[in-house]
Amino acid sequence: MPAELQPFLEPGRLEAGCDEAGRGPLAGPVYAAAVILPPDFRHPFLNDSKQLTERQRDELRPIIEREAVAWSVEAVQAEEIDRINILWASVTGMQRAVLRLDPQPAFLLIDGNKFRPFGRFGFKDYRTVVHGDATFASIAAASILAKTHRDAFMRELAAQFPEYGWDRNMGYPTPEHIDAIRRHGYTTWHRKSFHVKELEPTLFGL
Repeated sequence: MPAELQPFLEPGRLEAGCDEAGRGPLAGPVYAAAVILPPDFRHPFLNDSKQLTERQRDELRPIIEREAVAWSVEAVQAEEIDRINILWASVTGMQRAVLRLDPQPAFLLIDGNKFRPFGRFGFKDYRTVVHGDATFASIAAASILAKTHRDAFMRELAAQFPEYGWDRNMGYPTPEHIDAIRRHGYTTWHRKSFHVKELEPTLFGL
């Protein structure tokens, strides 16, 4: 584990790290994860999921799931993203993931700078941390679970919709994906509230 990753904010307290994956794609759910790690958890790869290779993430996933005190992953679908916006869909996903943890944590460490109280968790029961996935081990672990679970789901969807290349672009607005939308239109898995400049009508049409 990188030396800069902290194992906890307060020793002796049951803390859960929370993160999401998939805020930027045009298609597919946003995934959120919550993880409680034992205080002595160590792994040389553990880091922000964006800093790891796919192989490293895939190697870490079963280790985290096996060694964690508790973990949970939730998906928020495109329809709900369109209804409440991607920020609050991400927050909602993290909240749902926390509620599924057993045991329940006493404190939450949230990646980013936006969250809100829910259930029994008030303002004093969580802390938002910008770049938290590169700061706390539990948030890094949550980022890895959210990312690997989402990527696995997008690969399953790609088998049903091969023309969009979701096994390669994971729903992100790559030229391949944008061109596929031009040719084949949107699916039920696309986020209709997401607008891409390249797909906007012009005086000369698409």
